[in-house]
Amino acid sequence: MSQLLKIAFQELGVKEIAGAEDNPTIVKYAHESSFDWVNDDETPWCSIFVSWVAMKCDLKRSKKANARSWLHVGSNTSNPEPGDVVVFWRESPESWKGHVGFFTGYSKDATRVYCLGGNQGNQVSLSAYPTDTVLGFRKLQSSTMLNLPDGVLKKGNTGDKVKRLQEALNMADYPVGTADGDFGPKTERAVKQLQANGRLKVDGVYGLKTKDFLISILNE
Repeated sequence: MSQLLKIAFQELGVKEIAGAEDNPTIVKYAHESSFDWVNDDETPWCSIFVSWVAMKCDLKRSKKANARSWLHVGSNTSNPEPGDVVVFWRESPESWKGHVGFFTGYSKDATRVYCLGGNQGNQVSLSAYPTDTVLGFRKLQSSTMLNLPDGVLKKGNTGDKVKRLQEALNMADYPVGTADGDFGPKTERAVKQLQANGRLKVDGVYGLKTKDFLISILNE
């Protein structure tokens, strides 16, 4: 299980308190993730919870209280993995309203998406939502500056340099899935797509020219 999901699961059961009293843990989520104006547990807090968990993992976050703001954080993915952010619409796709949480999987018939999130039944819980209400899945990236590796990397290589390359590819919207440090088919395919778009030699091998083009994309 990813560190992100471990942190989120530890908060299961944190619940709003009915009446005038407010759950201090929910207020803590808000204050620690820079929502200083939130001092109660009635303010919609699904985005606040996702932001708090992302902050704990040193991942980029929206820093906004509206759920749909997460559609502009990280990179889009059509093959979500547990721990990726999932954004849903509420009332209608055209409405500004939404919900956000962490994807944990699909039901057997793929009609529902299981989501771990805050403000689900007024608490941190694992809930199911209709798949046709999904607006998008987002893969979060590190909030720290990436240090792109030097040298040549290719299919079959493993280690920290490969992991750093994978993180950069995900950030540049060339998704490889989880950055696991294993240069496999997904990473090779992403490098080839990058090279094709940069009008470079398409061989799936990461080298100086590929690095320079990747840097140019990340600096846009």
